Amino acid sequence: MALVIIDRDGVINYDSDDYIKSLAEWRPIPGSLEAIARLSQAGFTVAVATNQSGLARGLFQLEDLESINESMIEKVHQLGGDIAGIFYCPHHPDDRCECRKPKPGLISAIEEELGLSAEGAYLIGDSLKDLQAGLAKACKPVLVKTGKGEGTLQALPDNMRETVPVFDDLAAATDYIIGQSA
Repeated sequence: MALVIIDRDGVINYDSDDYIKSLAEWRPIPGSLEAIARLSQAGFTVAVATNQSGLARGLFQLEDLESINESMIEKVHQLGGDIAGIFYCPHHPDDRCECRKPKPGLISAIEEELGLSAEGAYLIGDSLKDLQAGLAKACKPVLVKTGKGEGTLQALPDNMRETVPVFDDLAAATDYIIGQSA
C-alpha cells in the first residue's frame, strides 16, 4: 500500500496560535475528514505526523491529545476510512529532539511502526517545516493553503516553488493524489 502522511493542525483541522488544547477546540476543516476517508478507500495507508509542543509547554495533557486523536480516528472511520496511526512530537522546540519537524524523526517512526517506506510517499502540510521533513525522507511534499499555507507559499524557496504542488485544501490535494495513482 502506498503511504500518505498528513500534518494535523492547519491541514486536517483549523489551527490556532493559542494551540488546540482540547477536543472542544478541535474543529475539522470542511472536507478534510472525508478526504482522509477517500485516500483510505483508494488504497492508501494514511498516517498523521504532528508537532505538539503544547504538551511540553504544559498547555494541555496527554489525555487531551489522545481524546482529539481518538475522535479524529472515529470520525474518519464513520466515513468509511482509516488512519493507520497518529505520530506526534511532544517536545518543546528548544529540546532539539529528532522527532520535531523539520527533522524527519516522525516520518522514521511512521516507517518503523507501519513497516512501510516513506520514500515517494506524499506528505501534505501547511508549513515549510512539514515540507522539509518530507524532503529529508524523499517524500513528495504537497502544500495546502489552509492553516499557515498561504504564508508558507509566499516564503517558499524558489527551488520548492517550482516543484511542490499547491492546493486550496486537503480535499483538493486528495483529488490530485488519487488522480496521480489512477
